[in-house]
Amino acid sequence: MNDALFRAAQAWRAQDPDEATAAALDQLVDRARAGEDDALATLADSFAGRLTFGTAGLRAALGPGPNRMNRVVVQQAAAGFALWLQRQGKQGGRVVIGYDARYNSDIFARDTAEIMQAAGFEALLTDQPTPTPVVAFGIGLFDCVAAVVVTASHNPPQDNGYKVYLGDGSQIVPPADAEIAACIDEVAQRPLDDIDHDENFTLLGDELVTGYVQRCAEIVPAGAPRDVRWVYTAMHGVGARVVTRAVAAAGFAQGIAVAQQDEPDPAFPTVAFPNPEEPGAIDLALALAAEHDVDVVVANDPDADRCAVAARVDGGWRMLSGDELGALLGDDFLRRGVEGVYANSVVSSTLLGRMAAAAGRDFTTTLTGFKWIGRVPGLAYGYEEAIGYCTDPARVPDKDGITALVNVLRLVAGLRAEGLTVADRLDEITRRFGVHATRPLTVRVTDLSLIGEAMARLRANPPSMLLDEPVEVVDLSTPAPGSHLPPTDAVEISGRRLHLVVRPSGTEPKLKCYLEVRGTAQAAQADLAAARAEVDADLTRLRGEVAAVLGVEA
Repeated sequence: MNDALFRAAQAWRAQDPDEATAAALDQLVDRARAGEDDALATLADSFAGRLTFGTAGLRAALGPGPNRMNRVVVQQAAAGFALWLQRQGKQGGRVVIGYDARYNSDIFARDTAEIMQAAGFEALLTDQPTPTPVVAFGIGLFDCVAAVVVTASHNPPQDNGYKVYLGDGSQIVPPADAEIAACIDEVAQRPLDDIDHDENFTLLGDELVTGYVQRCAEIVPAGAPRDVRWVYTAMHGVGARVVTRAVAAAGFAQGIAVAQQDEPDPAFPTVAFPNPEEPGAIDLALALAAEHDVDVVVANDPDADRCAVAARVDGGWRMLSGDELGALLGDDFLRRGVEGVYANSVVSSTLLGRMAAAAGRDFTTTLTGFKWIGRVPGLAYGYEEAIGYCTDPARVPDKDGITALVNVLRLVAGLRAEGLTVADRLDEITRRFGVHATRPLTVRVTDLSLIGEAMARLRANPPSMLLDEPVEVVDLSTPAPGSHLPPTDAVEISGRRLHLVVRPSGTEPKLKCYLEVRGTAQAAQADLAAARAEVDADLTRLRGEVAAVLGVEA
């Protein structure tokens, strides 16, 4: 078995154009041959199979082998995607390609541009690291048939990824993902040298960012309040350059930047995990906010497609949950009478649906991910609890942390002009619709089989009661006739005052449970603090009950 593994490694090394990964593979093989168990295990995992190309594209740790992110895998992916586009009749069209500031992102993007150009497409490569939503915006700006963004979003520093969009600006969904994967597998059967490269691609200048910034300026109408004081962190990512220009174009004063996190840095040195949602990630921003007495803190994740907000609540600064910000932005759109369909994913709070119904607006629930939210016909506004917000669906039918940021500033400035705060508006929404408290239960594993076992236990023995009330269990892998939701590996559980969804993560080795407990408007109006405390206690209890059902630690 080891001999076969070493032969596979040798064959891989022979075609690897990257000296760094080739050298890393040599070292790994030498250690494995010397009997180092950890090196042998790493080598075996690196060659355990090909990275699966799914609706999120590719995402994995950097390193040699077909189960890692490297130039061989990326070139095969680019050639496979080009082949699929050709078979869709898109030959000769434009493909815009962007990248974040992670390790090797620029190299992977250039490889992609050369391969797309050689395959008969007009490849447009950004001239520097660029936020994901700006690249997605470029699809419409340049009339492209597709886009590629080399990014791992908010994954750990050792990771990178490969994300693709179609000509309508949306992410891929089945069956396109399987078709593209089949094309990549077809390409991978041939030597890497068979993939043609052409360096005569177009290097984009400032026209992409200029077009995006002009669109951001249109978000805030003339005469709208613009007085707002705020702190901003780019989380060591690529957002700051575009945010600075977008904010200025929209007429707001610049935020106070967290200097240690403002410039791109693939090592993400000040955070344990480069995700604004993670504990401690925005501590520097919160300290700056307290020092300067600002109205709001806004954070982007490293590729700036997500937006997080912190505000002063009950006398102290805290991060708003993704659902809280989702409700605030949704409420703002509804108050302004923005027409169209409102949407969020099945793992998000049920509050937006109730708010839309009260305003007489259409609402729909989608599967997890903006590949579904962005495809809602006539979308006015959509969000997902993982701090993703689509606030300009006509131009970027995907989550966009920068237009979301501009909308947050617009909202907070408007509240400030009325003598109100973010906390005041949250209280107002709660008194009208009742407490809607959400909380995740996330189980990270090293053995992926544990996730399948937990899902199997839930399906085999679903609960009939939670929080002392009967619940309805729906296996979303086999949705009922007439359901508008395509099949997905998830279980949804609903009761009179609770809702939860259990599913495996699509990008990380995690089992994720999305929990919600609701209170009544009457209780919130009678005593808001007591209503919140009661629902919070029930949420803690629900978390324990669900953990017991799944056989995991709460």
